[in-house]
Amino acid sequence: MLLPGYGGASLAEVPRSLLAALGLREPNALALERADRVCLFLVDGLGAELLRAHPEAAPFLTSGMTARTLTAGFPATTVTSLCTLGTGLTPGEHGMVGLMLAVPGTGHLLNCLRWTHPDGLTVDPDEWQPATTVYQRAAAAGVEPVYVGPAQFEGTGLTRAVYRGVRYVPADSVDDRVARVHDALRERRPAYVTVYYGDLDAAGHMTGWGSEEWLRQLALVDDMARRLAEGLPPGSALYVTADHGMVNATEKIDAESVPELADGVALLGGEARARHVYARPGAAGQVLDAWRETLRGKAWVVSRQEAVESGWFGPHVRDAWLPRIGDVVAVPHTDLAITAPTRHRIEALFTGYHGSLTAAEQHVPLLEVRP
Repeated sequence: MLLPGYGGASLAEVPRSLLAALGLREPNALALERADRVCLFLVDGLGAELLRAHPEAAPFLTSGMTARTLTAGFPATTVTSLCTLGTGLTPGEHGMVGLMLAVPGTGHLLNCLRWTHPDGLTVDPDEWQPATTVYQRAAAAGVEPVYVGPAQFEGTGLTRAVYRGVRYVPADSVDDRVARVHDALRERRPAYVTVYYGDLDAAGHMTGWGSEEWLRQLALVDDMARRLAEGLPPGSALYVTADHGMVNATEKIDAESVPELADGVALLGGEARARHVYARPGAAGQVLDAWRETLRGKAWVVSRQEAVESGWFGPHVRDAWLPRIGDVVAVPHTDLAITAPTRHRIEALFTGYHGSLTAAEQHVPLLEVRP
């Protein structure tokens, strides 16, 4: 099976290499050249395979600029990749190992993207993800990191978990984001600015990657990248990357209504392409056998121990994070989505999904532009 390529060709190497390019004492596994100012343009859902399939919609991003292909890590999902980019650590080290994770000892799930959980349960982002961020390290070294993104995300649990140490600059429109990035790059030297765009991923979920709406969003991303590049001050570098790719589901299995997939299950976490299945006490073996048999030929189904020992979450998983991983981890390798329509109604209606270990979901671009 395809495993995440942790090491010199993964998202985990991007943030430390960017800091090294700015002159900080950090590993530079990607061998990035020095720059006085760095902008990281993070496009949610811009998979490398997807971008290569539609150069006509993205002439700037596919125009021959310096380009590499990196591996997102497992699961290939926003919360995990944002935390990887925010810490320079693999998922097994930073602990954000999925979208919906069991909060140990509570019998409840935490939605790590929306930071939602049942009333009476409190999850402190600083405790859930305690690692020092690259932004905190940058600030300690005299580089004030700036994050430009939607106003609605400022101060959220996920933002606190993965972006501690940044100066958050809210900007909702593309025009405002481009302007705020250029302002931040000119304010001081050295400068480290991250800007986020999420509507490409949203279009892919609802209408599928390659759809008319998705292609329209890709063209907007391409134009935004061009405008960011055109306003770079001398001595700057723009890097464009993504958190994951995507596949369009051609088959869906309702894990709530198939008895073999529901029996013995206490909590169904993760997401449709990277399921964390938490078994009732004493039922882990039964659940593993049933999921393997039911999804045979369609998904890799492994135990927690097998996933950890195979390096899915990176070369090392902290003991404290092990209970967050499902007793069973189910990862489709066909275009299958494992849905839960009662508990996650909107997700069950999606066309595009991500999370798995396939190249379409794992491979992300790292594009470099210098003035």
